[in-house]
Amino acid sequence: MASSELVIIPKIEKYIEYMLIILLKLPRTEKFSIGIEVKTSVYNMLKNVLLASKVERNKRIGIYNIIDTEICYQRICIRIMYNNKWIDSKKYKYSNELLSEIGKILGGLIKSVGV
Repeated sequence: MASSELVIIPKIEKYIEYMLIILLKLPRTEKFSIGIEVKTSVYNMLKNVLLASKVERNKRIGIYNIIDTEICYQRICIRIMYNNKWIDSKKYKYSNELLSEIGKILGGLIKSVGV
């Protein structure tokens, strides 16, 4: 496992912990719709990072693209939560900062694969 792969895991854990706090405070109806979607997506992202660390280097790009898709999906969900005023601007900005950090690390991983 490369050192950059080790760095991304705690960042994702921090992001998951923060998002769980946000999701618990969503309105009840949204907790069981967009909340479940986001929760599933963040856990899938973590699973795929762990999977990528176990497969051969040349097979990682497909998994990294799946992780990138999850990041884009979560950004959209967070924007929907913000636009509907389910979260404030501070939570919106901070969650996007955390996702941006993860995205930058992922971009480095994609470059290291050589694509």
